[in-house]
Amino acid sequence: MVRRFRQKRNVGSSNTITQLDLHGVKHEDVDRLVENFIYMNQGKLPLTIICGNSNKMIELVNSVIKRINCQTTMFQYGVIKVINL
Repeated sequence: MVRRFRQKRNVGSSNTITQLDLHGVKHEDVDRLVENFIYMNQGKLPLTIICGNSNKMIELVNSVIKRINCQTTMFQYGVIKVINL
């Protein structure tokens, strides 16, 4: 199984970026993965979710975000940033 959760450290900074990469994930698994990722990392905001160019994947992620009432931004197409929970 491919590790989906990653933490990146910004060079010269103590901030880390926590992200979920959904490339290669089946649509049926997105709901569970996104919800678990957000709740397990809610203390590490902002979170980044990489959906890629799939409209369906973006719609699935947005439906989870709407259901759990998160505040987000999409600064690049296919990359959603959770900024508040």
